[in-house]
Amino acid sequence: MDPLLNLGTPSPTVPVPTISPNLTFTPQIPNILSPNSTQISPPTTLLIPKPEPFDDFLSSQDSQQQPHFSPCSEDDDQSDLYTEFYRVSELFNATFGKPLYPYFGTNYSNSNAASLENMVNVPNPDLNLNPNPTVDSHDNQDSRDSREFDNNDRAIVPLPAKQESTSAVAVVRKRANQVKELVRVSDLSMKDQMHFREVVRRTRMIYDSLRVLASVEEEKRIAEERRVAEEKRVAAEVAAMEEERRLAAEVAAMEEEMRTAEEKSAASGAAPMEVETPNGRRKRRKRNRIRGDMRAAALMRNRELWLYRDKRIVGSIPGVSVGDLFLFRMELCVIGLHMQIQAGIDYLPKSRCSNGEPIATSVIVSGGYEDDMELDDGDVIIYTGHGGQEKNSSRQICDQKLVGGNLALERSMHYGIEVRVIRGMRYEGSASGSGKVYVYDGLYRIVDCWFDVGKSGFGVYKYKLLRIEGQAKMGSAVLKEAREIKKSVLDPKPLNCVSVDISNNRENVAVRLFNDIDDNQDPLFFEYLPKTTFPQFVFHQSGKATGCECVDNCADGCFCSMKNGGEFPYNIQGLLVRGKPLIFECGPFCSCPPSCRNRVAQKGLKYRLEVFRSAQTGWGVRSLDLIQAGAFICEYTGVVLTREQAQILTMNGDSLIYPNRFSDRWAEWGDLSQIYPEYVRPSYPSIPPLDFSMDVSTMRNVACYVSHSSSPNVFVQFVLYDHNNLMFPHVMLYAMENIPPMRELSIDYGVVDDWTGKLLICN
Repeated sequence: MDPLLNLGTPSPTVPVPTISPNLTFTPQIPNILSPNSTQISPPTTLLIPKPEPFDDFLSSQDSQQQPHFSPCSEDDDQSDLYTEFYRVSELFNATFGKPLYPYFGTNYSNSNAASLENMVNVPNPDLNLNPNPTVDSHDNQDSRDSREFDNNDRAIVPLPAKQESTSAVAVVRKRANQVKELVRVSDLSMKDQMHFREVVRRTRMIYDSLRVLASVEEEKRIAEERRVAEEKRVAAEVAAMEEERRLAAEVAAMEEEMRTAEEKSAASGAAPMEVETPNGRRKRRKRNRIRGDMRAAALMRNRELWLYRDKRIVGSIPGVSVGDLFLFRMELCVIGLHMQIQAGIDYLPKSRCSNGEPIATSVIVSGGYEDDMELDDGDVIIYTGHGGQEKNSSRQICDQKLVGGNLALERSMHYGIEVRVIRGMRYEGSASGSGKVYVYDGLYRIVDCWFDVGKSGFGVYKYKLLRIEGQAKMGSAVLKEAREIKKSVLDPKPLNCVSVDISNNRENVAVRLFNDIDDNQDPLFFEYLPKTTFPQFVFHQSGKATGCECVDNCADGCFCSMKNGGEFPYNIQGLLVRGKPLIFECGPFCSCPPSCRNRVAQKGLKYRLEVFRSAQTGWGVRSLDLIQAGAFICEYTGVVLTREQAQILTMNGDSLIYPNRFSDRWAEWGDLSQIYPEYVRPSYPSIPPLDFSMDVSTMRNVACYVSHSSSPNVFVQFVLYDHNNLMFPHVMLYAMENIPPMRELSIDYGVVDDWTGKLLICN
């Protein structure tokens, strides 16, 4: 944790921990066993485990008397079984019992029942099957959940009588878990907030870069497997043809022999021969695919790049804002927002909590339970506890238990500790196989908890979550709003919409103009320019223009691939793999079709952008669609001027864009120096210093209204496709991170106005 973190006040009833400069923490949760505590907890009922077949027999061995069975009994076979079991148990304990008890930290006893119970239920502390030591694999496993309930748990909600007779409690395993502390981070200065926001932004950028790179490596692996399989198929066909020729020659020889024999003996005959040839059927080998999101998370974990691993944070995560959107659940783990890969309730188990009680930190609401409910547009959530579900289904098949995450939510309600709520919802543009995205909706307080009968007739625990006031608008509500705006395209004049398309159909999709602040309509007074206008001499170069000769989509080793340094700049989904000084796309001199993977930026705008009036930044740009990290957004267009032309034009004031002044943010996208120490910043293909400018005083496009930021979510990448003049590349904009709908786009211009933080011409 950073030494600048401060702790806020969670609740009037909970002591406030403090963080001193030496990073010492005091517990977030009070010790409920303190003699000064005035909290009266209701009694709990201890559940008695259901007896197993040999429990009664083992309990009868405390007196060290060997069982006696009548030799005339009708159960002689069963008696022999019990006798043999007792003999093997005695032999096992006599051989391994004493040496192992010190290792397990228990005292040796002559009791067979105690010996077997300890040796079965106490795991080896060195065998940690959890791939992430900070991620507690305790959810979605009823057997583990049951360990969280014993006579030290002071649950407010009493356990129903129906559960007392049917529920079984597993023996608590003794684990040497590291005790963690719950802390809250609050009262950060603006500088600290910007610092942590930048940390989270860079961490997410590394994750997304690794994920895109993993998709490219998977493509190469699949292509190599197909190549090897094709070579094997061709070799098999050649071998089959040779075998057929050999068999045909043998058959011809046999027929000649039989014809000769027939001539010698008219009585002899030969049955027709059937020649079997190889069928050429190939046996498909199952391909083991590694998901890109899982691989990226594993690499970052191995490099210790996961955030906030040393402490469990209650409340807001520094650097994570309400409305932030994530494409994969693994990314939630990487930034510390939700540390469970599959479970919907993230909590610190009692074995790792300083006061010995489980405490919940976050929940994911994704419609995985049939009894979940949302009220008041999502400000109130009726959340269903976990457990009791049918595999791969939301249907309940048994009663839930007040253990694990269920008990942690109840304890958080008791102490007044808020939980983070992440919503999983299906949305267009998702990169996951489920079609879902995960959006952070802020902090909720648990105000009620009860046991009820669910829709399937089984008992479930329900929790009423109330959103804390004073937070930013819920991200899920923003997604729904953007979806409704996109559906209203048939509305001739939406409210506060100045123009439904300022491009006048010059773009592939409409660009809206929205103003709900004042009467300013300046963007309508400029001619919309969809593509940059270059001087004619840029296209007339000496020599013959060259391009690839690919008939189908471009493949590794083609001419355009070599121009990009031996690799294609995009993956198969069209996402930029890594930023470079210059990117060559296939152009008009290439033989590949328009669907070629190396034709992305030249296709123009595909996201529904909106120019809107902002009280903070003047005019700004946002998208109605979800934009994935590494995706092409649009071109920054203008009329290209040489240095001499620019000097003449600027005599009456500077209204030009200088491409050489844009910061080199392209180098950040795909920078994996923290993962691979040998990583080198790309320097090929190189370009000379750019010595041209773009006039946007009369003709411009939507990119001219993108705001400036020192921590942008958009970066500039130079691209060539329609000509090969390195002095005049296209200025293309790409996403540095996953940009949710309705979030303002920002770029680092390098030089901006000190007062407004934007270019003077764009205010």
